[in-house]
Amino acid sequence: MEWEHLFDDLEGQLAAEWESERAALDAESERLRISKVTLHDRLRVMSAHDSRMVLELGGGQRWDAVLRAIGADWVGVSAGGDPRLRIAPLTAIESIAVDHGTLLGSLAPDPPDSGLRGRMTLGFVLRDLARRRVPVTVGRRSGDPLHGTIDRAGADHLDLAVHDPHEARRVRSVRGFRSIPFTALGWVRLEDASGVV
Repeated sequence: MEWEHLFDDLEGQLAAEWESERAALDAESERLRISKVTLHDRLRVMSAHDSRMVLELGGGQRWDAVLRAIGADWVGVSAGGDPRLRIAPLTAIESIAVDHGTLLGSLAPDPPDSGLRGRMTLGFVLRDLARRRVPVTVGRRSGDPLHGTIDRAGADHLDLAVHDPHEARRVRSVRGFRSIPFTALGWVRLEDASGVV
């Protein structure tokens, strides 16, 4: 009888040690997995649910926003009740505030595939806006926003024909031209996205 009790006790101790070791391995495995998760991965998960967030951008700008799309190096949001799409380079984002559930949910093991849109770079999107002649407002990291039409977008910059809002890009309405490096971009707001998005 005493031997039986002793063996039961030893089995219980061994099972508890194995369970403790398995839990430690699981925890370490999860820490390792999370160490490889990028901000882009987390935003892909959030974009699948049109997550609400507060984006803090350079220059002290704060947007109460809904995440609508994510590309390779940019996010598309609608902000402050304004239905116009705003595109912000990931490098312009200083912080993202979301509720705790969204924050934890964004650590999903297998983020959804965002398809072709997820591989589109900022330059690709800006070249498409130039091709379609979409009027935009460009917010720079420093300086006032500029309104105009993107004439062309290179590998690391865009050329903007500056003109008044609500005017078409015509030779007589263009007040000047600016070449703006992508690194200086805070955001780009599409003023008329009919047929684009």
